[in-house]
Amino acid sequence: MKLKSLLKIFKILTISIDEIIVGIFLLIILPSAGIKVPLKLTAFIIGFLVIKDLVIAPFLWRVLEKKAEVGPEALIGREAIVVEELNPEGLVKIEKEYWRAISLNGVIKEGEKVKITGLNGLKVLVERLK
Repeated sequence: MKLKSLLKIFKILTISIDEIIVGIFLLIILPSAGIKVPLKLTAFIIGFLVIKDLVIAPFLWRVLEKKAEVGPEALIGREAIVVEELNPEGLVKIEKEYWRAISLNGVIKEGEKVKITGLNGLKVLVERLK
């Protein structure tokens, strides 16, 4: 649970880093160089950046947290039907594709449903559905 909290804090910090940098620039660096930026303008710019993040961040997080949709990694968690007995190796059908498979929990008979739990090269690792 601690890791999830740290991850959320990290996400918030990385999203709001532009506001922090712009704030430091407008409130500290420019005034120390003799350039005065009106406080209302500074607040407007930082406010605009915050609103931009509030609008964009949910979409960005959804894209970054999305599971793989293509390639062998996309198979993990899906169900398949055993076409050739797995003892411990055989053949499974995943939708319209046939894959070599290795059973992780003993012999699995033809026609049984299995769940894909991982990959070993070009072979899927499967477990009997409970």
